[in-house]
Amino acid sequence: MRYPAEHKQETRKRILRAAARRLRSRGSEGTGIADLMRDLRLTHGGFYRHFGSKEDLLIEAFEQDEMHNRLRTAIKNARPGGELKALIDTYLSAEHCDDIGGGCPVAALSTELARRPPNSRARLAFERILKERTSKIATFIPGATKEEREAKARMLMSGMSGTLTVARVITDEQKKRRFLDGARKFYFDSVSR
Repeated sequence: MRYPAEHKQETRKRILRAAARRLRSRGSEGTGIADLMRDLRLTHGGFYRHFGSKEDLLIEAFEQDEMHNRLRTAIKNARPGGELKALIDTYLSAEHCDDIGGGCPVAALSTELARRPPNSRARLAFERILKERTSKIATFIPGATKEEREAKARMLMSGMSGTLTVARVITDEQKKRRFLDGARKFYFDSVSR
C-alpha cells in the first residue's frame, strides 16, 4: 500500500520529535532504534526509509531544539533592551531544569559527544549548531566589538549549560531554585556590562 508523500513527511517528523526528546533525556546509548520505532507503532525497518543511520538521526535531532524555540519566544516578548535578561531567565528557569527531554541539547548531550572522535559527523554538527546559536545570543550582549560580544556569548552559553547540568543533579528543590536564582543573577551581571 502506497502512502502519500505528506504521510511520509509526517512520519519522519514524528520519529524526529520522539527521538530528539529521548536523546536528550536518555542519551544516544539509551535510545535504541527498535524501541523508538516500536513505541511509535512503526517497524524497525521503516526507520531506514527516513534516516540512513542512527548518527543521521542524532544530527537532525540537534535541530529539534524545543528550548531554542522557547528562547526565541521569550526574546520576542521581552521589552526592548530586556532580551538578554529574558534569555537568561528562560534558560535557567526551573521549568527548563525539570524538562530534560524538551530542554537544551547542549546541557543534555555535550558530555556524551565529547567522548566521540573529534571528526565524528555528530560532533561536528553539534559544534556548528552551537556556533550558530552562540552568534545569535551575541547580538543581545553589549560589547565594543563583534568578537568581544561573541566571546561573552560563548562563555555565557557554556556556563549556563553547565549550571543547568549541575542543577539537574540537586535533589532538594529549594536548594535547586536558589542555585538557579543565583546563577541567573551572576550570568546577567557578568555579560551585561
